[in-house]
Amino acid sequence: MRQTADPEGLLEWYDTHARDLPWRVGPGARARGVRPDPYRVWLSEVMLQQTTVAAVKAYYERFTALWPDVAALAVAEDAVVMGEWAGLGYYARARNLLKCARVVAGAHGGRFPDTREGLMALPGIGAYTGAAIAAIAFDRPEVVVDGNVERVMARLHDIRTPLPRAKPALIEAAARLTPEARPGDYAQAVMDLGATICTPRSPACGICPWRGPCAARAAGVAGTLPARLPKTPKPVRFGHAYVARRDDGAWLLERRPDAGLLGGMLGWPGSDWGEASDPAPPVAAAWRDVGVEARHTFTHFHLRLRVHVATVGLGAVPERGTFTPHDAFRPAALPTVMRKVFDLAQGAFEISRQG
Repeated sequence: MRQTADPEGLLEWYDTHARDLPWRVGPGARARGVRPDPYRVWLSEVMLQQTTVAAVKAYYERFTALWPDVAALAVAEDAVVMGEWAGLGYYARARNLLKCARVVAGAHGGRFPDTREGLMALPGIGAYTGAAIAAIAFDRPEVVVDGNVERVMARLHDIRTPLPRAKPALIEAAARLTPEARPGDYAQAVMDLGATICTPRSPACGICPWRGPCAARAAGVAGTLPARLPKTPKPVRFGHAYVARRDDGAWLLERRPDAGLLGGMLGWPGSDWGEASDPAPPVAAAWRDVGVEARHTFTHFHLRLRVHVATVGLGAVPERGTFTPHDAFRPAALPTVMRKVFDLAQGAFEISRQG
């Protein structure tokens, strides 16, 4: 008879093998009475949405150095925060980060609600994030299911229904195992199990604390789960981006609308993105096509931007955007796709100067 998975066994494993993460209060410290800072738990969970731990660490450390608590973040300038977020993607998260910080600082006296329901009433906090913060920061016995947990549950119970149709069954399986004791540590333990042992490819079943009760291991199919429906090919959209440099070194930039992709971010003026797009230069100039596309992939489509460059005089009056002085321009503050455009444009300007 196969063993039954038990939270206690996983917690014993976690007490020895927990990952050392900058936002985490480890099991030893928690046993000594150290409590997680809800602000830092929230910040890390928002950053980790659809982003890897490796990518998030440097951003998290920089954010907490600049804004060590929710009150500090609440009074930060939008443009500065968006600039520091650049490269993490999904910029709606950064906008909601600021909205949430301001609600917590203003309406909640700087204290995060300590229940999933209360947390979900805040901007940008959905079911998963609310459950994760409630469990990790406040030790509420909430069911926390991210991609790692989905994988562990699919294998533990040999659930072969493809994702995303399998989500309700996976959540139900996770709920049956969520303990009343140490739910915050348990939530992180399952995540760590998926991240370090029950990995997407070549799971290390031989050293897994749940190898005994794992139904997929017994059936010899652990490495194939969770099953997924075939991916639909992403469409390709096209557009134009215009990089204008004034004679004094200033750059013509445009802040994108708050709604939509890259909302509120600075970037180069350009056309709409679609199957075909018409050029829409922001200022009269002798524009040159650099001959190479800036290519970037978003969640739902691939983007190809034709890059155009021009040098304009001091009296140039743009129809769109404003000139940013050279010493105030920070390429690192641009979203990734706009940095790709800049890199190509910069090369074209260098070639032009050499010619």
